[in-house]
Amino acid sequence: MTDAGTQRPPLPAPLGHPAIDSHCHLDMRLDSEPEWTPAEALAAARSVGVSHIVQVGCDVQGSIWASEVAATHEGIAATVALHPNEAPRLVAKSGRSAFESAWEQIATLASGAHVRAIGETGLDYFRTGPEGRAVQEESFRRHIELARSLGKPVVVHDRDSHADVMRVLDEQRPETVVLHCFSGDAEFARECVSRGWYLSFAGPVTFKNSPALRDALLVTPVELLLVETDAPFLAPVPHRGRPNASYLIPETLRAMAAVRMVDPDALAAATFTNTQHVFGKF
Repeated sequence: MTDAGTQRPPLPAPLGHPAIDSHCHLDMRLDSEPEWTPAEALAAARSVGVSHIVQVGCDVQGSIWASEVAATHEGIAATVALHPNEAPRLVAKSGRSAFESAWEQIATLASGAHVRAIGETGLDYFRTGPEGRAVQEESFRRHIELARSLGKPVVVHDRDSHADVMRVLDEQRPETVVLHCFSGDAEFARECVSRGWYLSFAGPVTFKNSPALRDALLVTPVELLLVETDAPFLAPVPHRGRPNASYLIPETLRAMAAVRMVDPDALAAATFTNTQHVFGKF
């Protein structure tokens, strides 16, 4: 018997205005999740009004793959980076030279025409302990410097590290910042938007146990809002626990619109415009 939890949810009703999934991992799959191609994922997304996908790199191989898929699929853009947990993993497993080699490859990929941003980078204190935090912060700072040198935005992963993420960003001062899968409360959101940073909300904003995220959503100006899946993770309610995909953006957008008491298509239009302000025209 097939486990419904491993199957993709049904298509939602289409949006009336195009939207963009600002953060997705088409190269990753949950256990037992059915395989599909980038073209199939994009077609499903477009069938419900999600016109474009930002494919995010997390390591060298993933960043190469993101660059290649963006070059061969109109409607998919790429970002490249070493994930916050990747730098300490490389150092711990293979030594400093492995990190340096990986970094050189990311820096080379970053100048590619189909690479729209540097990320996801940042800090993660959930999976990386104190012994790995120095190299993690060093990697974060290098990514910011690279983004500044290329005039590209920085896509930031922040898990259990709000204060230090803000400290590093304040010290490095990148031009454009996206806090992906925003996980802070209203107070942290106010601090971020006061700096002009974009906040990208994902499936957790729909979870019953996430009232602080909805409070953060309410205090974020519409011109600084993005929407994402972080697929295949974090599927929105009512599909929590099942494989996420870009075609589920309408579910998250409609939930966000309900919290803000606005028309979902108007919110889709705003996030579409904002995403292009960050990543460029699609």
